[in-house]
Amino acid sequence: MPTPRTLLAIPVSLALLCLSTAASHAGPTPATNALVRLLVIRGRAPAAALLAHDGTDSGSTPTGTDHAPTGTDYTRAETDYASGRTDYAQAGTGISPADHFRAGSITKTFIATVVLQLAAEHRLSLSDTVEQHLPGLVRGAGNDGRALTLRSLLTHTSGLYDFTAVTGGTVPVSPLQAVRIALTHPPADRGRFSYSNTNYVLLGLVIRQVTGHSYATEAERRIIAPLRLTGTSFPGSRTTLPPPHGRAYATDGSDVTDLDPRVAGAAGELVTTLADLDRFYSALLGGELLPPHWLREMLNTRTAHGSYGMGLFPVKLPCGITVWGHNGRISGSYVRTAATVDGRHVLTFRVNTTAIADPDLEPALLAAEFCPRTS
Repeated sequence: MPTPRTLLAIPVSLALLCLSTAASHAGPTPATNALVRLLVIRGRAPAAALLAHDGTDSGSTPTGTDHAPTGTDYTRAETDYASGRTDYAQAGTGISPADHFRAGSITKTFIATVVLQLAAEHRLSLSDTVEQHLPGLVRGAGNDGRALTLRSLLTHTSGLYDFTAVTGGTVPVSPLQAVRIALTHPPADRGRFSYSNTNYVLLGLVIRQVTGHSYATEAERRIIAPLRLTGTSFPGSRTTLPPPHGRAYATDGSDVTDLDPRVAGAAGELVTTLADLDRFYSALLGGELLPPHWLREMLNTRTAHGSYGMGLFPVKLPCGITVWGHNGRISGSYVRTAATVDGRHVLTFRVNTTAIADPDLEPALLAAEFCPRTS
């Protein structure tokens, strides 16, 4: 559940390395495939996988049937895309295309979508204070729910302390326990972007207060079922992953496949698949889940001074293209989804460990996938 950071331009030496690595394989291997391999070689992940769909290429062959570079396992993606290019690539062992895995803070995009749907239904307002929905809960150490709006939670500008800075993201806690941990610490400057998992735990509580149902129930009804995301779930306290799944490893190499999702709750509980995440972000940015006004609100980064919208953040690539999405880190899993603003071109990659050792690989991979290729 990491804080998004500003991505720097890719060093020329890294770009040259990626291109030369891609060129060294027989067949039309894309640069993204080479970078998936580097997530294992240089990123020190046991295994890595990527699923990308580009629906902007209407002349491509049907989903999952285009060329497969030597040494790369391509598969048909479980999506509704009628045309376009869908590529799967993997490196290392222990990962397969249909695997379920923990998505960490990508959960926040689902939670934000539900909140914005409720706003569109006039069941809440983003200018509502936290106090209006959760009276008396946010008090202490200089924190005051009467001064915080739902918008400030969505955009990480509330100043609330991140409870996982205390728990390390490894101790299961209830939502109320998470909030109480945060409230023992003074807030950061209100109005300044400061990424905090506490914000989205509170939004989960707001969803329950407004609807009478848990955030999981509302997300399943409003997002998972309509989009037929059959591999996606909110496991609650279930520590095991549904089949099929591989193994997940902490940075010290210990097996953390079984994990209590209450270490993250509404800030990072989600279990999903590569195909489901591609489908979700494509549908969201393509306007299938929110009315146009509310999708624009979600993409508006002014409140967070360009750093974050609402459950999404932008990254401007060296070629000038901006992609939108989120990342997720939870013990044993790092995931990143990014998409063009229209949702037509989307990728998700994952590694089965908590972090990528070489942080330059992520921006390089995004640039290789989204920046126009010259022949």
